[in-house]
Amino acid sequence: QVQLVESGGGLVQAGGSLRLSCSASGGDVNFYNMAWYRQAPGKQRELVATVTNRGSKDYAASVKGRFSISRDYADNTVHLQMNSLKPEDTAVYYCNVPTLSAWGQGTQVTVSS
Repeated sequence: QVQLVESGGGLVQAGGSLRLSCSASGGDVNFYNMAWYRQAPGKQRELVATVTNRGSKDYAASVKGRFSISRDYADNTVHLQMNSLKPEDTAVYYCNVPTLSAWGQGTQVTVSS
């Protein structure tokens, strides 16, 4: 059973950057599409970015041009580079493997104004 562990969250000022990582264990996720979601307090979980098993990427309109998703096939890991952060990016960020219905525990990102 694949397990996902996110890391890299924290508190940052508006305009700053963070790099999230999602490390997979218990199976090879390189064959699968992967995604980052986020959930802000009182809001529904929303899709932030996706990367296919071949490396094709897509982004939510709200983060396009600021966030970049990438995967490290050697380390079974997916990253989310977040630049020009805004207070509205504050949320818990989750890693997901849609095909396996696998989720991480989430990592908190807080952006102060």
